[in-house]
Amino acid sequence: MTAGTSPPVPIAVAEGRVALRWVIFAVVLAANVMDLMDATIVNVAGPSIRSALGGSPSTLQWLPAGYTLALAVLLITSGRLGDMFGRRRMFLVGSAGFTFFSAACAAAPSMGVLIGLRVLQGAFGAMMIPQGFGMLKESFAEDEMAKVFGAFGPTMGLSMLAAPILAGGLIEANLWGTGWRLLFLINVPIGVATFAGGVRVLPRTVTHPGIGLDVLGTALVGMALTALIYPLIEGRSDGWPAWTFVMLAAGVVLLGGFVLSGRRRGIDPLIQPSLLTNRSYTSGVLVALAFFGTFAGLLLCVSVFVQLGEGFSPIRAGLTLLPMVVGMIAGMAGGLALVKPLGRRVLHLGIAVVAAGTVTLAVTMSGLHHASIRDLAPALVLIGLGFGGSTGQLFEFLLAGVSMDEVGSASGVLEAVQQFSSAAGVAALGTVFFGAYAHHVPTHALALTAWACLVPIAATFGLVFMLPERPLESTVT
Repeated sequence: MTAGTSPPVPIAVAEGRVALRWVIFAVVLAANVMDLMDATIVNVAGPSIRSALGGSPSTLQWLPAGYTLALAVLLITSGRLGDMFGRRRMFLVGSAGFTFFSAACAAAPSMGVLIGLRVLQGAFGAMMIPQGFGMLKESFAEDEMAKVFGAFGPTMGLSMLAAPILAGGLIEANLWGTGWRLLFLINVPIGVATFAGGVRVLPRTVTHPGIGLDVLGTALVGMALTALIYPLIEGRSDGWPAWTFVMLAAGVVLLGGFVLSGRRRGIDPLIQPSLLTNRSYTSGVLVALAFFGTFAGLLLCVSVFVQLGEGFSPIRAGLTLLPMVVGMIAGMAGGLALVKPLGRRVLHLGIAVVAAGTVTLAVTMSGLHHASIRDLAPALVLIGLGFGGSTGQLFEFLLAGVSMDEVGSASGVLEAVQQFSSAAGVAALGTVFFGAYAHHVPTHALALTAWACLVPIAATFGLVFMLPERPLESTVT
């Protein structure tokens, strides 16, 4: 650097950056909306895709599970890659790959190819999503972050509300003869705009090439999660042969190997070892695993039930889920208002409402041979209301028991657990539903699935007692 030359001003604090910070927000938000939509639309689109491409009932589970499993495996690693090579670079690579594989999904010639492309789509989504929040923190002052999340939450809520209706509407419209393929094609213009906007405005973050990547840990956790999910989905159709139990046992062993590998000297582990000895945090991980999995699995089963069992059109199936999503958004608002006076009890209240909704669904379906949207709506509203009221504040309670220097690692693990639990819930409850569907009328199959949901819901209720009394914001001074 020559004399008199000022050092380069980091783009995060450059004056021109202030005017662009909301454009950065829009780029990050668009990426998250694409991810949310793609994680949920296949619940409605699955029967139409299977009708066009063929496949066994288990393929309806793999369409969402393949995507979320890839997200779960790579989320923590991708956050580390963002630190090593720069968040902007990883975000651009992720958005480009996500857009490309979205277009590839639209052109998939067979179900097997589509599921494989969904896995790749999820992998690039995992590269993209973790970088966004870090770049927002670099772009906004601390006193503006409340506005950022205040705008982020409702937009994601509206996207969640629109996803099933959009999926059903586009399939039924069958524009240019594309049918279900248009669900993936709509990502292309959004992805191109996200990439172009990212190139223009995203901050050039500092890289830390000296940070190590725990390759062995990444490989072990990837193999472990796959070994746990694969037999849950495929075991039922194959009659639960011995290999399914061997694989499940291998998954548990590999998870143990992953935990032990993080204690090796000279490596930077994916998960800080101290987190694994924190009883309130590990209990919180189990809460997230059980609760998110139950919701994701039940969502898939209801979507499949109304189309395969009751013959609903895709748009009508999308509208069937509307009461659940409306209840969820209302529950999030209610949970936010109640968390201060009730503390941890707001989680118990939400879980109890979910249990009430699940029992209502089971009892209602047990007394019917055919179901309408009106029959399903009361239970779905309760389930959405309770889930929204609990999960809206859940992460703040889960992180309240960790130290501030562990929060980054702890939150990354929770995001990964959330995605894995969705895949596990789809695998486990989907297996219950399809197994019952083969021997009972569809309404009774859904009732049995709802009764099965009470097991993880009860476990979640008990585990919440292990969490801190107050959320993170109340415990940090």
